[in-house]
Amino acid sequence: MATVNERLQSASIGHAVDLQHLSNAEVRKMVSLLNSVDTDLRKLLIEAILRAGTDTYTVQRMNAVLGSVLALNKSIYASIGEAMVEVLSDLAAYEIGYQKALFTAVIPQEALVTVSLNTVNLAQVRQIALARPFQGKLLKEWMGDLEKERAARIRNGIRIGMTEGQTTEQIVRRVMGVKEEGYADGLLNRSRKDVEAVVRTAISHTAQGARDAHYKANNDLISEVAWLSTLDNKTSEECRLRDRLIYTNDTHQPVGHQVPWLSGPGRIHFCCRSTSTPIIKGWEELRLSKGLPESTRASMDGQVPRSTSYGEWLEGQSAARQDEILGPNRAKLLRDGGLKPGDFYNDKGKFLTLKELRERDAAAFVKAGL
Repeated sequence: MATVNERLQSASIGHAVDLQHLSNAEVRKMVSLLNSVDTDLRKLLIEAILRAGTDTYTVQRMNAVLGSVLALNKSIYASIGEAMVEVLSDLAAYEIGYQKALFTAVIPQEALVTVSLNTVNLAQVRQIALARPFQGKLLKEWMGDLEKERAARIRNGIRIGMTEGQTTEQIVRRVMGVKEEGYADGLLNRSRKDVEAVVRTAISHTAQGARDAHYKANNDLISEVAWLSTLDNKTSEECRLRDRLIYTNDTHQPVGHQVPWLSGPGRIHFCCRSTSTPIIKGWEELRLSKGLPESTRASMDGQVPRSTSYGEWLEGQSAARQDEILGPNRAKLLRDGGLKPGDFYNDKGKFLTLKELRERDAAAFVKAGL
């Protein structure tokens, strides 16, 4: 039977996967919101370029003729910022409820009778999400900077195009890209990637902030926390180094090593996917009654659980859970085709399409009956 700490570790890994799905969905929503003004932006760009003329260029003149473009740009980033505030507030509330429900379900009731489970103040976690910086800036500061950077790309694209004698259409293509290339060839594609990075980082920052607050509120129950990294082709060196390392719960001091916690999992760098899992104290350390059932004492041994990689965890999940995470075809390739979780990525960490997977290993599809 799995111990309390083993069950918490498994739940932490699974929850990190679910948060990545949430992050993916929110990135799509925010980038779609940014793209929603493309038609109007193109129209305003054309009008601005025609007004600007080709004889002279100054920043002041460009800002004047780009007034409507810059106003639209500012407005859309304000909308994204408002949407993100709502997302992070909802996530803070959800994460608090999830952690409380998880502890209630996993820790034996005999223990919770003696050591009560403390609740975290929602306002405190929202403060962490919105009023504490991540990667050096508050969310509202990131939105303001992204808006200014996009405005600068627009100005520079027009300036360079005019200097090179390009037509209006060529300048607009330089700035926005073309549909056939998925607009990836335009200067503004960098802005989409920047929004994605900030959205993912804000979500992981909020989720880890809620976890940290919950763990510290229940310091009587928790002795230490373990760093959990998703080990695959995309894992950063910082997170590979810290995977499974143990830290004190209250001050995050290293235990048995010298690698600093720094900002912590989910926050140590942009788009960090690492998380943490608590180590519940043993029943003796909690001074629980010796009359506890033997099964309860065994489950609350206070030991750090055996290291489980993401791949091992995924292979041990139910077929339904594997289908949910990978999709039914990839999950079948995992179960019946002989593929491992790492096989679904290329050497750059990109998730391969089914077509690319088939080209790489057609035998696995045959074996899986696909």
